[in-house]
Amino acid sequence: MDKLKEEKTGQLSDEPEVESEENASGEDIDVDEENLPSKAMAIHEHIRQDGEKELERDAMALLWSAIAAGLSMGASLLAKGVFHVHLDGVPGSFLLENLGYTFGFVIVIMARQQLFTENTVTAVLPVMQKPTGSNFLLLIRLWGMVLLGNLIGTGIAAWAFEYMPIFDEQTRDAFVKIGMEVMKNTPGEMFANAIISGWIIATMVWMFPAAGAAKIVVIIMMTWLVGLGDLTHIVVGSVEVLYLVFNGTLHWSDFFWPFALPTLAGNICGGTFIFALISHAQIRNDMSNKKKAQTKAQEKGRREVENGKAEKRDKM
Repeated sequence: MDKLKEEKTGQLSDEPEVESEENASGEDIDVDEENLPSKAMAIHEHIRQDGEKELERDAMALLWSAIAAGLSMGASLLAKGVFHVHLDGVPGSFLLENLGYTFGFVIVIMARQQLFTENTVTAVLPVMQKPTGSNFLLLIRLWGMVLLGNLIGTGIAAWAFEYMPIFDEQTRDAFVKIGMEVMKNTPGEMFANAIISGWIIATMVWMFPAAGAAKIVVIIMMTWLVGLGDLTHIVVGSVEVLYLVFNGTLHWSDFFWPFALPTLAGNICGGTFIFALISHAQIRNDMSNKKKAQTKAQEKGRREVENGKAEKRDKM
């Protein structure tokens, strides 16, 4: 029995664990709006707790989920390319064509696959609440595995679109045109556009806890906006640019610069350093006030117990 207990303890110790109040106390923190100082704090707690679960997931599970997400993101290029061909000359075709941009996001998010730009806010909140070295390393591990998986998945999708006998020449030409539109941006424009897209995706994630059954509408609305603005996104853009690489239009080095590195930096800045920081900052005082109220209530309860004991002693 003792040996079995030791084996279980050893197994659990090998698993990554986020340093947080829940893990320290062994109790979940209440996320009910009525029991928290503000609605914003309730949303923050929902997303933070989801982030803790993601940070504690097995590395290979993260990688495979991220590869699946990269493959699924190929649906955005596929839909946008097909729409481009069949809506050519139709009034308002620009609006409808960019609706195709949303397809990959809908698949990835509704299937709960790992998307890098979602984790620029979800997995960051636990680190912001308890910024320890251990939590930071877990965040880097998550980002590294998810980004690697997303790029592998997008690479496979782009390779399949180019080399497998799936699409006609018109659709292939549309893929090239879509990719070249991305590559018209300078590195500075890639970075600036990616800040906005990272911020929009982070906003989308922040809306999920309150969206309920309308979650898919939120996904379409927010990601359509990214497409309409011709904003750069590290995962969708990787499918588009890698298609040009496999097509022979671009060299491998063009993928990393001017596209991938500035876009990645912009998405992180928009999702983490702008949105997540602001979102966390707005509830810091709420969290502080809640702790003060809890401490005050505990102190009041302690005094009432002591007074009750004193009264009993006096009667005796």
